[in-house]
Amino acid sequence: MSTERVPFIAGNWKMNLDHQQAIALVQKLAWTLSDANHDYSKTEVAVFPPFTDLRTVQTLIDAEKFQIGLGAQDMSQHDSGAYTGDISGSFLKKLDVKYVILGHSERRVYHHEDDELIQAKVAAAFKHDLVPVICVGETLEQLEQFGQSAIPVAQLKKAITGHSQVGEFIIAYEPVWAIGTGQVATPEQAAEVAKSLREAISEVLSEDIAQRVRILYGGSVKSSNVAGFLKNPEVDGVLVGGASLQVEEFAGISRFLKHLTL
Repeated sequence: MSTERVPFIAGNWKMNLDHQQAIALVQKLAWTLSDANHDYSKTEVAVFPPFTDLRTVQTLIDAEKFQIGLGAQDMSQHDSGAYTGDISGSFLKKLDVKYVILGHSERRVYHHEDDELIQAKVAAAFKHDLVPVICVGETLEQLEQFGQSAIPVAQLKKAITGHSQVGEFIIAYEPVWAIGTGQVATPEQAAEVAKSLREAISEVLSEDIAQRVRILYGGSVKSSNVAGFLKNPEVDGVLVGGASLQVEEFAGISRFLKHLTL
């Protein structure tokens, strides 16, 4: 992993935990990492709670001066207006949210979000000075038909093309066939796709940006397998789903560096 890119461990809670449960989890996570002398300058850790938890978690982080980062799970491409149920990037920014997940496979499948919509949401994130975590990945059928990198690269190129302003962004490669199935891409497969994604960023934007962007792997990540992915310099972190709801497990994932030095 490049010394210029700080590893990023992102916990996507999905539709789990109310605001009271969120307090308990974040407190325990912060205390667990503190007890382990976790160095946030060497490995960044962030949580992505449901919208109803954001204010509570933000207040807790501020009050306790926790170093855990805060992200949202989605946002609207619109700034304001008659869009019932949508959340504007300006609302998130007012809550000191730094990151926002865009294009997660569950949004693409269950809410029929296409590449054009993800592109518009990325533009909105840049406008409001949020850091989008742009998710890309292929289904098993797409993997078998097009190979491992084709779909993620195409999704990424669309997401980052045509913007009047480009801010910081993160890419999360999440093979759909490995999410919640117990199946996991090999570290070599993840690194190969990450390399292709970095090449695509260089082609669309610049080599300088490509070398600065952090590329994560997501898909059945556990403390027992995370070091295998992150020992490769192409992979800069992980997007964690269900395991992020288990404090000890997520803390173990966040402390992956101790496994690399054994």
